[in-house]
Amino acid sequence: MTSPVSTTSLVSRNPAAPSDVVAEFPAAGAPGVAAAVERARAAQPQWLSGGAAARSSALTAVATAIEATAGELAGLAVREVGKPFAEARAEVARTAAIWRYYAQAPYEPTGTVHEPAAGPGLLLTRRRPHGVAGLITPWNFPLAIPSWKAAPALATGNAVVLKPAPEATACARRLAGIVQEALPDGVFTLVPGGAEEGEALVATADVVSFTGSTAVGNAVVRAATARGIPVQAEMGGLNAAIVLPDADIERAAAHIAAAIAGYAGQKCTATSRVIAVGAAREPLREALAEALRTLPVGDPADPATVCGPLVSERARDRFERAREGLHTLAEGRAPEGPGWYVAPTLAEKVPEGHRLLSEEVFGPIAALLPADDVAEAVRIANSVPHGLVTSVHTGDLAMTLDALDRLDTGMIRVNAPSTGVDFHLPFGGAKASGHGPREQGRAALEFYTSSRTYTLTP
Repeated sequence: MTSPVSTTSLVSRNPAAPSDVVAEFPAAGAPGVAAAVERARAAQPQWLSGGAAARSSALTAVATAIEATAGELAGLAVREVGKPFAEARAEVARTAAIWRYYAQAPYEPTGTVHEPAAGPGLLLTRRRPHGVAGLITPWNFPLAIPSWKAAPALATGNAVVLKPAPEATACARRLAGIVQEALPDGVFTLVPGGAEEGEALVATADVVSFTGSTAVGNAVVRAATARGIPVQAEMGGLNAAIVLPDADIERAAAHIAAAIAGYAGQKCTATSRVIAVGAAREPLREALAEALRTLPVGDPADPATVCGPLVSERARDRFERAREGLHTLAEGRAPEGPGWYVAPTLAEKVPEGHRLLSEEVFGPIAALLPADDVAEAVRIANSVPHGLVTSVHTGDLAMTLDALDRLDTGMIRVNAPSTGVDFHLPFGGAKASGHGPREQGRAALEFYTSSRTYTLTP
């Protein structure tokens, strides 16, 4: 069957050189998405019945192919989404590791056996795939996020239809080509597009996984819930770093600066609020200001770059609006040139109600906030609608363990940047940062399957 072709065109540009058009694609359109889901639904039963060995072999082949094209994939991520070279190489390595990790999942137990309460027979539980997994992914991790959604979905016997962010369509298309080489026809399909295609996928898939903004994520959850299908949504963050007086201040400042400005702050786990407790304030103030001033900003293709450009002109405008009315403590140096570059910024004395304290900017900017003690620091950290990740910097782990239980975030990182993902453990946030089951690790295998209970009597 030939998919209907949309007349809408998507243009992907190099954030470091906006005149460089990376790729241009026709959008799939809602009919194209519906056709892709129909093909996936037809292909899924054979993919499942092919058995664990076939699925494991296919996912392993994907991992091997990603490793073989690591340089090409990293270069494409640098060019299309402005990811600094070192981070792009790390993302490609993580992407291959994700496919290898889930290549073992087809051999995992899919259920349990129980004795009945009375009489002969058996009680069984068994997990089965939903059918077609609709995946809607952002541009900031153009290879890893589609992979950590697709790999567990495929490992458990689902077919996949992927709708990537328009800004990362070239990366998604290259990844899709690699995956499709290893899988039967129809089991993995890419549908380029924007809001229309995303809505169509939510309206037709059997299970939906979304990563993106809180506003769009909430709409996805409402639409999927109305259909009665499983849905998970990983959304925004307004993450805090808490620094106690007994912390290694220089080390904490280095971690926090990287978490503020690494990849120009374009991560849901980036730090946007730095809470200095008691006597930590002055030394941290100086150390963090210096770390941000000297952090390498520039061409993402340069291996030394930590902070590259923002992904679009609109993103740069949003960053500049967020800076309005702020008392700036420190600024990095944005390079001159045509790219969408901004200066990493640390603000202090931020007035209550300022957007920096209530909205995710998705740029290299953070507020330095004072707290008299740990209790006040926890209160400040918990005072926002989001609850994705908090980093805590201290030398007293015993005291920290008590405070950790009072932080209302899905992830807590001690003496480490707020950024960073362990793909074999659950990933997700609380409050407005997430809805539904966690991603990654074994949690993903449970999300992409449903449990059935069987009663067998002689």
